[in-house]
Amino acid sequence: MAEEKKSFLAKYVKIIVIFAVIAGSSSGIFGKAISAGSMAIGFWRLTLGVPFFAVPVLLNMRDELKAVSRKDLIWSFVAGAFLFGHFFSWYNAVKMTDIASAVVLAALHPLVVLLVTIFIFKRHVGRRPIMGIILALLGGVLVAGLDYRHLSSGNFKGDILAFAAAVFMGVYFLVGNEVRKNVVGPVYVFLCFFACWVCFAVGSAATHTQLLGYSTKDYLLIVLLTLVCQIGAHAVFNLCFGYVDSLYVSAWESGESVFAIILSFIFLGEIPTSWELLGAAIVVIGLLYYNHYTGLEEKENELQS
Repeated sequence: MAEEKKSFLAKYVKIIVIFAVIAGSSSGIFGKAISAGSMAIGFWRLTLGVPFFAVPVLLNMRDELKAVSRKDLIWSFVAGAFLFGHFFSWYNAVKMTDIASAVVLAALHPLVVLLVTIFIFKRHVGRRPIMGIILALLGGVLVAGLDYRHLSSGNFKGDILAFAAAVFMGVYFLVGNEVRKNVVGPVYVFLCFFACWVCFAVGSAATHTQLLGYSTKDYLLIVLLTLVCQIGAHAVFNLCFGYVDSLYVSAWESGESVFAIILSFIFLGEIPTSWELLGAAIVVIGLLYYNHYTGLEEKENELQS
């Protein structure tokens, strides 16, 4: 049964990544509707999300958990810490700067992954896939509607936090991609999420964050946020790292703004502007261009091997 699931994930992983991106793109809608603070949202999001992997791992995968080396254990916790950094930076950035500026800056994580992949890991990335990523990022600028007014009205500290969210996301993806080469998916997700939960628990205690007393609506939305974004997006991303490179996941995740437009129209009735539609089209073209030439490179590498 395990082998069948693995084969299914391996066969359809690129499509699964796209569905995970769609799930993750709903986080803005949830964040807008939840009145609780960022630390409280993160704490409950991880408190609810960790058991989804802790229970099956501790019951059925104890041998795999014990087999994790000290090095991979440390790096799993590092990934969880960077995931915490991403969540914390992003939730605070959108409160301190213009949302358009935050979206554009936070979507720069493919560049972080790209630079580390090329200059630190010394891996080859074709010119055309790079062009696809850049095109998608430029489309994201139009989707966010970034213009002079947004730049001049944005808060500098918020912009720094949004860029930090991009860096944290990029490193989180890169570390996960490397650890997943040695650690099975459910075990890695459990360790990573648990580490992120520890960071939020410590952070909540240190900042005296209110964790109880919010409305029933807030708690219901946090449950949905956990199921859709934490499990449906981040958990799936980490599981997919065993079959696709972090650059692929990061590149498609940069297209989250396009799906956010669609979801906002469906659930919030927000009609996109002509600039947003043009930007969305450019993002899609860029990602399809990237996906096409990445696929060609993979086929060439298979033939050569």
